Amino acid sequence: MLPLNTSPISANITPQSEKWLSVIGIGEDGITGLSTLAKTLLNNAEIIIGGSRHLAMLPPTDTREKLLWNSPIETTIEEIIKKRGKSVCVLASGDPMFYGIGATLTRRIPISEMSIIPHFSAFSLACSRLGWCFAEVEMLSLCGRDPNLLNAVLYPGAKLLILSAGKSTPQLVAEILNKAGFKQSQIIVLERLGGELEQIIEGVAADWNFPEIADLNTIAVECISEEKNIGYSRLAGLPDNAYHHDGQLTKREIRAVTLAALSPLPGQLLWDVGAGCGSISIEWMRSHSRCLAIAIEQNATRLQYIADNAAALGVPNLKIIAGKAPAILTDLPQPDAIFIGGGVTTEQLFEICWNSLKIGGRLVANAVTIESEQKIFEWQQQLGGTLSRIAIQRAEPIGKFLGWKAMAPVTQWVVIKN
Repeated sequence: MLPLNTSPISANITPQSEKWLSVIGIGEDGITGLSTLAKTLLNNAEIIIGGSRHLAMLPPTDTREKLLWNSPIETTIEEIIKKRGKSVCVLASGDPMFYGIGATLTRRIPISEMSIIPHFSAFSLACSRLGWCFAEVEMLSLCGRDPNLLNAVLYPGAKLLILSAGKSTPQLVAEILNKAGFKQSQIIVLERLGGELEQIIEGVAADWNFPEIADLNTIAVECISEEKNIGYSRLAGLPDNAYHHDGQLTKREIRAVTLAALSPLPGQLLWDVGAGCGSISIEWMRSHSRCLAIAIEQNATRLQYIADNAAALGVPNLKIIAGKAPAILTDLPQPDAIFIGGGVTTEQLFEICWNSLKIGGRLVANAVTIESEQKIFEWQQQLGGTLSRIAIQRAEPIGKFLGWKAMAPVTQWVVIKN
């Protein structure tokens, strides 16, 4: 028999005594609902930071230094960093690492200097009240975020949990549901979860009219529609009629192949050069909530199409740059992938794109004209990569019969920067 290994397992755990910043999640039940550890950290703090609601939970006899969050929030974070060396406690709602200040602070302060004590999140509490499985719901926050983000998660049968920005958010959610064709959706507003004043309000999007709602609320939605074939897949290749455009649109079949070649991964950034109506960058961002994209377009009408399409399809944070490539490309964040859908023959366009691309990044160029085909063939000869010819035919009426109508064939070049 082999001897047992009795050596201790090593771990890089910073002693509690060396941590100067604590971030404590607190619920509607206030100080009494905190764990023993959380109460100890709060009691030992010299300085306390929080919103006015959080600080009001402290006893009036508490004379310690207190800071309210300022706008922009970065100014208060700078003040917190200046307090390094003192015992500082941040009070936050629910779970500080779930759409909370904890995640923001860890981007500026090493976790080795912090203690984070979560409370129940609003979503955990909501699921316990509704009997919903936490793992099967779509979650998003509309606190300080564009409400059109909601459009990305609408589909029949979806269960949504939404962190509300305030008392007017439920009405806004109802309006978006009605516009998107989900008028029969059930809306449940859960006010002051976990506190003595907890209340649940239920209604239907089509006739939602509840003006007296608490500022502190969480919204649950069960998406219901009487229409068939409503909602869009998150896979690439949305129907062409999902977009407003003037003809400058990468057609559905070509778009699906192009997105497969671009291979978006969470957190990666795409440059969509010559974006047209924005279909490539929009579907890149729809593939995952953390995907980022910059749409570059010089035509004013198409710029508006891009903005409208991005909002309607749930990616309002698509960054839109007005200008002509390649001059406009200088000083943009370095991309993980680049799509060139127009202007392939423009002088220095490829050279600037290639030099800007990250090592390991992907460049995809589509060509329709003979001249643009010749250009990408020259690039392929220098750098390798794969060339493909994509030809699509669609059945269309010819009198009372159907016939095949060919779309313009597309030559596609895909190359990885090594």
